[in-house]
Amino acid sequence: MTLAESPAAVIRADGPWTHRDVAANGARFHITEMGEGPLVLLLHGFPQYWWTWRHQLPALADAGYRAVAMDLRGVGGSDRTPRGYDPANLALDVTGVIRSLGEPDAALVGHDLGGYLAWTAAVMRPKLIRRLAVASMPHPRRWRASMLGDLRQTAASSYIWGFQRPWVPERQLVADGGALVGRLIRDWAGPKLAGPAEDTAVESYRRAMCVPSTAHCSVEPYRWMVRSMARPDGVQFYRRMKRPVRVPTLHLHGSLDPVMRTRSAAGSGEYVEAPYRWRLFDGLGHWPQEEDPVAFTTELVNWLGDPEPDR
Repeated sequence: MTLAESPAAVIRADGPWTHRDVAANGARFHITEMGEGPLVLLLHGFPQYWWTWRHQLPALADAGYRAVAMDLRGVGGSDRTPRGYDPANLALDVTGVIRSLGEPDAALVGHDLGGYLAWTAAVMRPKLIRRLAVASMPHPRRWRASMLGDLRQTAASSYIWGFQRPWVPERQLVADGGALVGRLIRDWAGPKLAGPAEDTAVESYRRAMCVPSTAHCSVEPYRWMVRSMARPDGVQFYRRMKRPVRVPTLHLHGSLDPVMRTRSAAGSGEYVEAPYRWRLFDGLGHWPQEEDPVAFTTELVNWLGDPEPDR
């Protein structure tokens, strides 16, 4: 892929997968899918789209799963609605897609913001979530406590505080063909993210961010997460998230993650009343699924197939 390609060509990249759109929660969502079997739904984070799961889709399909990577509301090939970017509504997008796919439940795999929404969906619609795997993101209540009480995490998440300004973040994200997106991905990665293949992936993220309205929609969830902390809707949400997760949970994290500290993510197990497995990847940063896709995917597939995940 190159930056000269059209947004549609970048977002609906050719591969062994198929692309289609599904309706859910009052919007249209682009999905990429492979394989047959129990549903595994993959949720990307910022500043990415479904492409971050390009390594996991074929591996999950080969392992006997129906692997589906969706673009979150406002990103990639999904609808860019004027509102609806609070985590409760975004989680209903996720569970709505599960229903639209005709499945009784799904194993949710979320990274970064997608991980935040995966935690949320597992609390809000527990009957639809079979298992939960989260990478590079603590439980929402743990995230809030770290943002407010840990000065190092507050500093590491300076980009989130910067998103609270009107219009400036949007302009910065699309300037020079999305150059800031490329810098963020490289700056947040460990030493393994390098080489021509990764350069091509970074170009695709830059191009996808430059699709009109994507930058605005990408930062809106973070605006809600910060601005709602003292508002009634935010207080109600975080109170609701006190309810424990009651499905087996795999928590994955890179030891060199510079934006979500290991200390912030560790301890999320206190919100899980089910088998909980913590896996720290030495030498990886914020993108473990891309920095070492073999190690990440092996851990995920083995855990999904483990009938006793508490071991």
